[in-house]
Amino acid sequence: MLWPRIRGAAVLRLRSSVEVLVLAAALFWLLTANLPFLEALLAHRSAQGTAAVVLAVALGAGVWAVHVLLLGLLAHRTIIKPLLALLTLVAAVAGWFSSRYGVVLDPAMLRNALHTDFAEARELIGWPLAQHVLLFGALPIAVLTRVQVTPRRSLRSAVGARAGLLVLAAVVLVGAVLAAYPTLSAGLRLNKALRYQLTPVNVLWSTGAALAGDLRGAAHPREPIGLDARLGPSHTGRSKPLVLVLVVGETARAANWGLAGYARDTTPQLRRWPVIDFGAVQSCGTHTEASVPCLFAPVGRRDYDESRIRGQDSLLHLLAGTGVNVHWRDNQSGCKGVCDGLPGDRPSPSTAGALCEGDRCLDEALVHDLEERLARLHGQPGVHVWVLHMLGNHGPAYFRRHPEGAAPFTPECREEELSRCTRDSVVNAYDNALRYTDAVLAQALQKLQSHASEVDTALLYVSDHGESLGELGLYLHGLPYAMAPTVQKQVPMIFWASEGFEQGAGLPPGCMTEALRARARAGDVRHDHLFHTVLGLLDVGTALHEPSWDLVAPCRAQAVALRTRP
Repeated sequence: MLWPRIRGAAVLRLRSSVEVLVLAAALFWLLTANLPFLEALLAHRSAQGTAAVVLAVALGAGVWAVHVLLLGLLAHRTIIKPLLALLTLVAAVAGWFSSRYGVVLDPAMLRNALHTDFAEARELIGWPLAQHVLLFGALPIAVLTRVQVTPRRSLRSAVGARAGLLVLAAVVLVGAVLAAYPTLSAGLRLNKALRYQLTPVNVLWSTGAALAGDLRGAAHPREPIGLDARLGPSHTGRSKPLVLVLVVGETARAANWGLAGYARDTTPQLRRWPVIDFGAVQSCGTHTEASVPCLFAPVGRRDYDESRIRGQDSLLHLLAGTGVNVHWRDNQSGCKGVCDGLPGDRPSPSTAGALCEGDRCLDEALVHDLEERLARLHGQPGVHVWVLHMLGNHGPAYFRRHPEGAAPFTPECREEELSRCTRDSVVNAYDNALRYTDAVLAQALQKLQSHASEVDTALLYVSDHGESLGELGLYLHGLPYAMAPTVQKQVPMIFWASEGFEQGAGLPPGCMTEALRARARAGDVRHDHLFHTVLGLLDVGTALHEPSWDLVAPCRAQAVALRTRP
């Protein structure tokens, strides 16, 4: 039993059994952290009026019973208070992100969170989150510190009390499932990721699964791929260096990409260049932790196998094994394993000067020395792949992704908590960041073009995933792929090449541009095409190469036919 006990200077003390604490904690989490889960389930209800109220009560009772069962199996009087304090803090943070951004805390999202750098995480931690955690985390924990757990009982009494608690929870859970079965069945069948919205069970399960996956990966070295890969005949007798710049964008969605038909011109500078735009390209994932490894893997979304992708070397390792000079420059939270062991760097104030402030640089820092890098290659034949990993439109602080004053679309949301802004101002901030990506890419093209007489160059830009900007009450990205909206899964992709690149790559004159433009018009381009298209562009032969996924395969076939013609 729980009751106040006054001593001396009227200091509030509470005494409680373990079982009562368990019941109270489960009720508290139900009311403060699980409303998004209940709302998502109730969206599938067919009941109306009184029946809808009964259904809501049944579902709430089921959520309460699940947590009672969990705690009833784990709780002991010596650990109950620190356990409840930790889980209450976890529930407060998880509940806030679920309700404000529509985040689903599945293992993939937890892995993404665990691998996020401090600069990214800092933007998600503001006063609104602090207020929520103080109210629903710190305050109940402060009350918990005033609780004295009742003294140890006899073994028989303790076992009886705990058994009674578990039986009560089991009965309530069975009754709730029976009463709400049609809604539960429909909700979980149509949206299997709903189970990852049950808080704080979702965080415990997903964190354990993410860490277990990382430990399994750390215990086994990456499996090499493409050991048979070789540079093709076009590299024999090369007189000029050939450079392919792969720009991996961040959180740019096709829906707001000017070249792809967006009503607002977010790509005015790229529009002046003869780039090939591929429209809405299907991404491999909805967050960086999934999309980047998949983007550089031989099998992408069409036959997705996360453990296989993470357990193997990437396209970049394969290219390096053939003698291609690979370099990764990162302005984000790392390459997610695809560049492990390969040369790389990241911009900093010492290298990019005023383009950086503290530990965060504008994306222009990725290309600030591009002309110098190209100049160093003059007269030195070889093949180079330079990957630039942008910060792009990483939210929620879109207004920080462009220089001060470079905001043509106003009013601009200048809050980290997007729900405090109007949707129009959120879109304005996002579009301003896209305009800056457009400017950075155009600057890269200008520098590549200026060295085209000495270096054969090409640039391929593709974003890793899209973003939600308030549609359906969702913000940011990272929803499980099956339930994610289209805007999180369709991204922009463009390609540009200097006049000499096609000949330098050993492709028939005019074929590459014609083939890519035809494929862009036909649509249905995916992340899955990148691995095989890069092999085709660079004339790298390997059994892993699948011509059906190579956007320039017809041209490579023509080149072979011309070379072998009697």
